[in-house]
Amino acid sequence: MANKVVLAYSGGLDTSVAVRWMTEEMGLEVIAMAADIGQGGDWAAIKDRAERAGAVEVVVVDAREEFATDFVAPAVRANGLYEGKYPLVSSLSRPLIAKHLVQTARRCGAGAVAHGCTGKGNDQVRFEVSVRALAPELEVIAPVRSWGLTREDSIEYAQRFGIPVSATRASPYSVDQNLWGRTVEAGILEDPWLLPPEDVWELTARRDGGAAEVVVGFEEGLPVSLDGDPLPLHELVPALDKVVGPCGFGRVDMVENRRVGIKSREIYECPGALAILMAHADLEGVTLERDLAHEKARLEPRWAELVYDGLWFSPLKAALDAFMAESQRYVTGEVKLRCQPGTCFVAGRRSPVSLYEHDLATYSAGDRFRHQDAEGFVRIFGLGVETWSRRQGQRRSAS
Repeated sequence: MANKVVLAYSGGLDTSVAVRWMTEEMGLEVIAMAADIGQGGDWAAIKDRAERAGAVEVVVVDAREEFATDFVAPAVRANGLYEGKYPLVSSLSRPLIAKHLVQTARRCGAGAVAHGCTGKGNDQVRFEVSVRALAPELEVIAPVRSWGLTREDSIEYAQRFGIPVSATRASPYSVDQNLWGRTVEAGILEDPWLLPPEDVWELTARRDGGAAEVVVGFEEGLPVSLDGDPLPLHELVPALDKVVGPCGFGRVDMVENRRVGIKSREIYECPGALAILMAHADLEGVTLERDLAHEKARLEPRWAELVYDGLWFSPLKAALDAFMAESQRYVTGEVKLRCQPGTCFVAGRRSPVSLYEHDLATYSAGDRFRHQDAEGFVRIFGLGVETWSRRQGQRRSAS
């Protein structure tokens, strides 16, 4: 058993209690490692909370740019949506945090890493599989799976040891946030029949205002500008949040299939992420060749499933990344988004390498499509079905 452990520390209830519990019950020296991936917050207060919980050292890593470049960007290229709805907010962050857990453990000479996940969640899988892919020699500790505390017990435990946490019995929400979006669970949200109360929403809280438009510029499949102003991805996403979020766009309320075999009601709000994915997919509509577009659409759900399941560091994921990256060579152009109360939609798209040619598509003067070629094409295209119908199809009808 290791005597020093590096804990993935969020500053929330479970990880704050985990610091004290591993110190008291397991006799471990706990190093709290927090990663700034765009979730905001008072880092001085988070550091103080970890120290008051008993951490012997607190490490804060500014990983915002790395998260955007190495984890969010591949998700944009792959139109990453789990079960067609969830833009993988937490799923994308866990392999990054696992990477820094491993690096911190090696730097500090720790023989173990730990996380604050429950036994029924997805994140335990993502953390542990990622750590074992990167550093199979490290022990992985999951105190929440061992201590048998309810959420109410954890709140009482924190109060007993003077650990300041924001969760209360009256407001028991569990929130996870990064620059790609925000997830909320627990409490009243566990009943899939009930409408989420308005106090759940932050990024998409509706404010008065009329319609607005924003133009997202892409280069090789990645968003690089808003209204012509260049922005790095880790700044562009929050900037777009502020444009599309106030109209109420970006909410996801779904019952999803967790990796551990249960269905779970999940609440997400991801205005910038969903707007970017919508714009990116639309731009692909005018820049990807037909067969490439169809094959990519077939592979996208598999890519998202791998990431959701915690297999970021896997050979199949790496192979699919290579395919996605190659497919984006000519996904360059601009997409105009229009925001109105309650919605956001694509209002226009253009690209210097668009495969849409007006003189081929138009039915007006200037049409240069060779209509006379269509007769032979259609006849040959349908020849197999015609032959089947003459030789076999009519016999089936007769019988």
